[in-house]
Amino acid sequence: MPDLNDITYRSEGFYDEIAASDQTHVHLIMIATKPDIIKQIPLYRELKSRGHLVILGHTGQHYDENLSGGMLKEFGAEPDFNLNVRGAAFEVVSQIIGRLGFVISELKEKGKIVIPYVHGDTTTAMAASNAGWCHKFAAVHVEAGIRTLTPKYSDTRILKQSNIAAWHAYLQDKNNWERGSQEPFPEQFNTRCSEAATGVHLAPVELDREFMLSEGFCDDRIFVVGNTVADATLEAMERAESSTVFERHPELEGGDFVRFCIHRGENCTNEKRFRAIYDAMKMCIEEGKKVLLISLHKTEQALENFGLKAEVEAMAKEHDNFVYSPVWAEYVDVIAAMGRAAVCATDSGSMQEEMNVMGIPCVTLRFGSDRPESAINGGNLIAPPVDAALIKQMIDYAWNNEDMKNAPKIYGEQVSKKCIDAVEKVLAEGEVFRAEEERIGL
Repeated sequence: MPDLNDITYRSEGFYDEIAASDQTHVHLIMIATKPDIIKQIPLYRELKSRGHLVILGHTGQHYDENLSGGMLKEFGAEPDFNLNVRGAAFEVVSQIIGRLGFVISELKEKGKIVIPYVHGDTTTAMAASNAGWCHKFAAVHVEAGIRTLTPKYSDTRILKQSNIAAWHAYLQDKNNWERGSQEPFPEQFNTRCSEAATGVHLAPVELDREFMLSEGFCDDRIFVVGNTVADATLEAMERAESSTVFERHPELEGGDFVRFCIHRGENCTNEKRFRAIYDAMKMCIEEGKKVLLISLHKTEQALENFGLKAEVEAMAKEHDNFVYSPVWAEYVDVIAAMGRAAVCATDSGSMQEEMNVMGIPCVTLRFGSDRPESAINGGNLIAPPVDAALIKQMIDYAWNNEDMKNAPKIYGEQVSKKCIDAVEKVLAEGEVFRAEEERIGL
């Protein structure tokens, strides 16, 4: 049995309060990580504004102030319950399924139909959709269908020739990409598992819809709506003047810097990959370029494990053009600073989307991308983490690159509205969990 005593509730009468509502459907917005909060809170607000019975559930994966607490305060959102999961990856998965399964079962016993809203490729998305599926409640998968594409490196000598302009053009041809990557890990597994327990697939772009159709998912339950990060980013851009980030980091106020973010498991556990990225960053610093390094938990582990911690701290003291900082608690600070960046060098998924929304050139520090549309679109360069000099050349090429800055915006506006429109359309015709006779029309 799961340890149910670890679940905490906003109210002692949580279940009775939900049961008292005359609405049958409970829209359960699940959050767990910083990207979840950014992308799910707009949906939470949209559902509440329309009068739906909506609750906010936190698994507790990101639990510190910088990654969760500060942002929830910023958005004025308080979870109705927290599963408080902890431990190794396999323990977290089992805890989410067990504890959330219990919460859903209690709501089910009170006559409610629960609709879990899960986001993207997180462990929570995989486990939470599973917990709902066990009760015959299908999920709404926000950011559905994201799959990794990898450039066909075997087809080109462009990188060996260090012709970055030609590489940029090469990436914009969809035919120059291939499927099959299992990276990022475990995210590519998570997103596929989530899809199997989903009744409404909310795809950011047409390419994601194509992926799902090729895998056999039903066309009438796939909706191309954009990405809710666009709502969050545009809202934060409107609030950017209220940010205090430049009081803490005045060296960033003038802009013209590169933001580095290295946190992906593949990069932070592989010394060759990490050193290629780190050395490219070091070259930028020593050349006099302004550099911001946002360091997360896995970044710090890698710096320690590969013997670089003392060096990076020394560089931060010796170079006025280098800001070495832990992750910032408030989203408005991130957006305010990024609005003045010349380029973002990242292995993040969400930042590839945010840079498109903001019109900032992006260099993705991976072999491929689960947001390949942002590279096909022209605003993103794929920089395989194998050679520091090559990564540095890509950063130089992307630095305030006008063509990359002017790449078309592909992630939409008022996306949350479109998402809930799609869910309401499905509910007007039946349930999110669809019986087979309904699917085949008999």
